Amino acid sequence: MVPVPLARRLATPLAALAVVAAAFAYVGSVDPHEPGHYPVCPLLRLTGIYCPGCGGLRSAHAFIHGDLGAALGANALATLGYGIFAVVWTVWIVRAIRGRPFRLGLPASWAWAVGGVLLAFTVVRNLPFGAVLAP
Repeated sequence: MVPVPLARRLATPLAALAVVAAAFAYVGSVDPHEPGHYPVCPLLRLTGIYCPGCGGLRSAHAFIHGDLGAALGANALATLGYGIFAVVWTVWIVRAIRGRPFRLGLPASWAWAVGGVLLAFTVVRNLPFGAVLAP
């Protein structure tokens, strides 16, 4: 078996990082607090209910500018997701450097758990006592 060159092993994780970095650079330079730059959440517009992603752009903008408190206030779950992405990407790149395959094979129970967290976050942030989680 011929070993895969390092550049080829790094291509996909580096491309993923480039896409995420470009998205964060755009959101960091185009303020989501100013109306007209981004579309309004359809669920929020139609029902007045915050979805799990509401405030995510404001969270990313604050995170890029180093304001972790504002990022958590806009969308705590998205801010947690940035950290999870960083950890998963780091594992991915280390495995690519070492020539080991990277597979994110999580059991179905994890998918259900993530769905449950998203549902609970959505419900709580729309209740009066969970207003601290609303964007």
